[in-house]
Amino acid sequence: MSGTPTRILLADDQEDVRSGFRLVLDSQPDMTVIGAAADGATALDLARRLRPDVVLADIRMPRLDGLELTRLLAGPEAQVPTRVVVVTTFDLDDYVHTALHNGACGFLLKRSGPSLLIEGVRAAMAGDALISPQITVRLLRRLSPALPRPGPAPDTLTDREREIVHLVARGSTNLEIATELCISPGTAKTHLANIQSKLKARNRVGIAAWAWETGLAKPGA
Repeated sequence: MSGTPTRILLADDQEDVRSGFRLVLDSQPDMTVIGAAADGATALDLARRLRPDVVLADIRMPRLDGLELTRLLAGPEAQVPTRVVVVTTFDLDDYVHTALHNGACGFLLKRSGPSLLIEGVRAAMAGDALISPQITVRLLRRLSPALPRPGPAPDTLTDREREIVHLVARGSTNLEIATELCISPGTAKTHLANIQSKLKARNRVGIAAWAWETGLAKPGA
């Protein structure tokens, strides 16, 4: 773990939510909240000035909503791409799809609790895309055709890589993949990078979407 704490910007129009998130995150030795905004426009300005490592963004905010904020900070046209994790009360399919399409590296429900919030920040820093377990399987099964599609199924994926793709589609983190397959987290991360390159997937959500599209992942599997 790096000795420099992860610098986090909060964007939520509810003061009690911002205060609660700050208490949770500042209690972690590897995290520090460097700013907070009550609307999306202010969050955009702060993000561009403070250059946080991770932005936690609500969806329904005045002046600029969290989905557009995500696109401006993390989308393909962002001048300095920023990791954005959407944290919201609403798990509407359209919200989830749009957030991920706009470049979000996580979609968490506020009711998921503080542990997942902390894990979501760490996952973002590790290059993962963490989605609340309540919606992971539903999201990937129902929305994968609408997500940015990777390239055609390559014959070059190894058996081990296909195992990892299946676990990614189940919503497993790198640590869970490593534990399941008895490999190191570093090895799991290397495999994922190779898979992402082969599939031409934007992130692990794209990998999971490919798994559902091709039938490698199935409900209950």
